[in-house]
Amino acid sequence: MRSVATGSSSLGVKDDAYDSRHGARAARLRPSSHRRPGRKSSARIGRMTAQAGNSDILFARKGAAGLVTLNRPHALNAVTFDMIRSLAAKLAEWESDPAITRVIVTAAPGRAFCAGGDIRELYALGCAGRAEEALGYWRSEYALDAVIKRYRKPYVAVIDGIVMGGGAGISINGSHRVAGDGFEFAMPEAGLGFIPDVGATWFLSRMPGERGLYCGLTGARLSPADAIASGIATHRVSSRRLPDLIEALCGNVSVDALLAAFAEPPGEGPLTKLGAEIDRLFGEASVEEILAALDAEGAGRGPAADFARTTARTIRAKSPRSLKLTLAQLRHGKSLDFAECLRTEFRIVSRLVHGHDFYEGIRSVIIDKDQAPRWQPATLEAVSSAEVERHFAPLPEELVLP
Repeated sequence: MRSVATGSSSLGVKDDAYDSRHGARAARLRPSSHRRPGRKSSARIGRMTAQAGNSDILFARKGAAGLVTLNRPHALNAVTFDMIRSLAAKLAEWESDPAITRVIVTAAPGRAFCAGGDIRELYALGCAGRAEEALGYWRSEYALDAVIKRYRKPYVAVIDGIVMGGGAGISINGSHRVAGDGFEFAMPEAGLGFIPDVGATWFLSRMPGERGLYCGLTGARLSPADAIASGIATHRVSSRRLPDLIEALCGNVSVDALLAAFAEPPGEGPLTKLGAEIDRLFGEASVEEILAALDAEGAGRGPAADFARTTARTIRAKSPRSLKLTLAQLRHGKSLDFAECLRTEFRIVSRLVHGHDFYEGIRSVIIDKDQAPRWQPATLEAVSSAEVERHFAPLPEELVLP
């Protein structure tokens, strides 16, 4: 889930924009150990309509394009259950419509494209003993991710803000990902006692070298340049040209030709410059060995010493269980197809929602905001191999994908 400070995810971190309905509900349902201590721009292209009265996600048709706009800027466009259902229904409709030859996904103006899933609602359900109901959200979300991944028409996500967790699911899994000036990608779930999901087992494990593992263990944020170099984004276009790009995409010129015409050189990002060091330090077999390598590097005076010290400190703040699960899932994910990656994630999540760290991470980062999680277990050494492996075991009711 993130270098967790602001954002939201499939788990992401929602900001201070707090849905009072969810907040009141969570306060009523939260166990005592998690009690909270008091406390358009983007050119209107086409005629935007809400699906089934849901103004949080808008749909329109213009020319050859089906247009999707995420419309919850007050909540960093965090994805709700209703938004998932609405998008899934509209994609099914457009896929069989010969007049629609491509789908374009954008977000209402603001600093986030989509900072993740509606984490407060999931927290409230879990605290109310309704974890199985919460799993229905993930079942639907992962099914939508699978639809997007294998969509038969170009699916163009125009990302000009923060994209994390569930936001990555509805964008990074698409065929074309355009990074504007405000693009910022992260999967900081380990800091929330969760794991990188929504297909991250696939796309993080296929980043060059050990960059995906680095992102999964640290929640580091990628710039547009690093996202292009890592395969997270496919094209770099300056923000000022995005309205013209969207307008052009509504015509009949091929998506690939248009994106090639608008694309700009991405440059070299900071993560790419550290690629050799990341590959060396994160190539170890366990989280403990990675930390030992970082500590050894940080004790020296080499060019990567400061990076190593900062990175080790960041990792040690995460959930020990989540760190070990993340390493195992990404190592395993290299040999899995996309559907198998989603099923693996659902197996892990089905265990985490009945545990402690997921709720404790949300409490410390989102609810109480004390940034002082009390993880259980509290150390890496206390998380055994058997404990990790049980999260990957088959379920009585496995994830069913379309």
